Amino acid sequence: MSEKLLAAEGLPWPPSVGDFYPPELAGPWVTKFGIMVWLAVALLIIFFMVTYRSPKLVPTKGQWMAESIYGLVRDNIAREQMGKEGIRFAPYFTVLFCFIALTNLFGVTPLLQISPNSHIAFPIVLAAITYIMYIYIGVRKHGLGRYLKQSLIIPGVPWPMHFLLIPIEFLQTFINRPVTLAVRLFANMFAGHLILLVFTVGGFVLLASDNILVQATSVFAFLMAIVMAFFEVLVSLLQAYVFVTLSANYIGSSLADEH
Repeated sequence: MSEKLLAAEGLPWPPSVGDFYPPELAGPWVTKFGIMVWLAVALLIIFFMVTYRSPKLVPTKGQWMAESIYGLVRDNIAREQMGKEGIRFAPYFTVLFCFIALTNLFGVTPLLQISPNSHIAFPIVLAAITYIMYIYIGVRKHGLGRYLKQSLIIPGVPWPMHFLLIPIEFLQTFINRPVTLAVRLFANMFAGHLILLVFTVGGFVLLASDNILVQATSVFAFLMAIVMAFFEVLVSLLQAYVFVTLSANYIGSSLADEH
């Protein structure tokens, strides 16, 4: 009955892959996700340019917000994970944190209502940047041979154990790190989107029922959708923090002089 009602009202049901492609913009190469990524980049550029256009000794609200975000990332992530070496990476980590947090929050933003990070391609790109960065930095500081030795060989263990430990260390450093970094962000944002979708669409489906008792239960579905939306805001910020913290930890491990 609900499908017939939606069809009668001219609403698309069920949703299809075509919903991710804006109509008549630039063909299939321009997607909703791509537009949201560029929107996030533009908003961050505008935000930091406006707040630091004329910095003052007594900061304005915008300047205070920008400095607070930078201070949070510098002190609680870069310096905490990397020590003094982390200060020079703080600007990059701040931009990375803001970008991930903003694109995650798109999942609860009206008219957007999905995060680009719920598409596995974008977390893969972000994880690949961190992956290339910590390998490049490690090789540049220690040299290729010494970097591989520090990454794969654990000092102080009997040499026969290296036959077991070297493959494990290789998987952990060069395979598991980038894969888990990408999958963790993707899985959390995709699961959050599905939960919101289930409660929201479920509420409309229940509301379209012919039974008044079933219609009444839609109230609980809508309430849960609202509760989960607030929870999704928390998860969005937390996942941005976790991603950047792990990135700082991996880069810090490449700079370390010992395993």
